[in-house]
Amino acid sequence: MAGVPDLDSAVSSRLRFDDAGLVAAVVQQHDTGEVLMLGWMDSEAVRRTLTEGRVTFWSRSRQEYWRKGDTSGHVQYVKSVAVDCDGDALLVRVDQIGAACHTGDRTCFDAGALDVVVGEAAR
Repeated sequence: MAGVPDLDSAVSSRLRFDDAGLVAAVVQQHDTGEVLMLGWMDSEAVRRTLTEGRVTFWSRSRQEYWRKGDTSGHVQYVKSVAVDCDGDALLVRVDQIGAACHTGDRTCFDAGALDVVVGEAAR
């Protein structure tokens, strides 16, 4: 985009985008630790998220940017963003207003737990 600054090189050098130019963004409620959703960001979505105070994603299905809450009113206000040790994922801590999931659920992980064998540490 003309007139829009690129993602700061100090930030982009820490990120490892996949072959589609995307990085995973895990979104977490800042005060409770509740995991809300997973989204995808390209460098422009990361730049917007870091500089605008609202979370912006890249929609893989619609091939366009979307800012959480612009149509639903369920806004995510950025509190912090951290890069994981490999640079291939972001942890975006937010203040979530309303539902995080497009289904209207608080989180995208309310769809139900899978059956698992529960592990335990040896004592």
